[in-house]
Amino acid sequence: MTVLPWQAGTTPLMLAPMQGLTNRALRAYFVEHVRPDVIFTEFMRVNTAPAGAGLTAADLRDVATEQEGVPLVVQLVGHEREALVLAARVAQEVGAAHLNLNMGCPYGRMGGGQTGGGMLRCPDNIVEVIPALREVINGSFSVKIRAGYDDPEQILSLLPLFESSGVDFLVLHPRTVVQKYDGDADHEVTARVVRETRLPVIANGDVRNAADGIRLLDETGAAGLMLGRGAIADPSLFLRLRGQGDSGGGQEGRGMELGRYLREMLVRYGQLFCGDTQVLNKIKEIIAYLDEPELSKPLKEMRRAKTVRAFEAALHGFG
Repeated sequence: MTVLPWQAGTTPLMLAPMQGLTNRALRAYFVEHVRPDVIFTEFMRVNTAPAGAGLTAADLRDVATEQEGVPLVVQLVGHEREALVLAARVAQEVGAAHLNLNMGCPYGRMGGGQTGGGMLRCPDNIVEVIPALREVINGSFSVKIRAGYDDPEQILSLLPLFESSGVDFLVLHPRTVVQKYDGDADHEVTARVVRETRLPVIANGDVRNAADGIRLLDETGAAGLMLGRGAIADPSLFLRLRGQGDSGGGQEGRGMELGRYLREMLVRYGQLFCGDTQVLNKIKEIIAYLDEPELSKPLKEMRRAKTVRAFEAALHGFG
C-alpha cells in the first residue's frame, strides 16, 4: 500500500512548486518557520529519449525523501514516456519517495509545447505516460494539473485514467492552460472533480488569506490545500490556516514580519547563490508577489535597487 506524503486523517497544507522560487533555501525557510505538511521541488526537466532522463547534478542534489523532516515531493516535467520512466527510476535511486508529474505549467515552451500544461493537448500521450510511470514508481505518484488546455471540463474525462492507473492524489488548479493566471480560479470545477473521483484532490489557486482557504475546503470538500503565490507573499498564511498566530498584527506588524522574512532570505540566498547579482535577482522574485499599498514606497525602492546593500537600505522602510 502506497504511503501518502501526509498523515492519514489530516488536512494537508502544501507549499506549491514554483519555478525559480521554491529552491532549497526558500523551502528551508518555510520548513523552519511555518512547517508545511508537504513541500515540492521546483520542476525537473526531463529530456526526450535517447538523451535519457536528463536530470542535472543540481536536480539530483535536490532529490530526497524529506527536507528537515517534512515530506518532499519531486516534480518531473516532460512528455516522452521512456524518458519520464527513466527519470523516475533515477530519482528513486537517489532517494525520492514521492514523485509528481507536472501537467499544468502554462508558460513558455512548457505550455506551448507538449510538456507541462501542453500535455493536455495530447490525450493519447497521457494514456501512455500515466500507467507507465505508475508501474515504475514505488512510492506515491501524483499529478499536478490544470482543469484543461482550453476546456475547463477536460479534467473530468481524465479521471477514469488516473483512477485505473493507480495515481494516488491530484493537485488541481482550476484554470485552463491558455488562461495562465488571468481571471479567477473556478473552484466549482474543483468541487465537481472532488464529487466525481475517489482520489484525494488538493485544491490550488487564489488562496490569499485564511478565510479564502477555509471557505475553499468547506465548499469543495478538497482533501487539502496547496499554497503558492499567497504563501510567497505571506508565509504565515500556513499558521493562520491552522488557527495559530494573529491575523497580521496591523500594518506595522505586517511590515516588521515582511522585513524579517526578506532579511533572512537575503542571508539564505547569500549561502546558496554566487554573488550579489544572483542574490538580488532571487530576492526580487519574492517581492514581485508582494502587494502592500501601505508599503509601496520601500517596495518601489527594493525593485529599483541595483545592489544588495541598496536593497537592505530600502528594507529599513519596513520597520
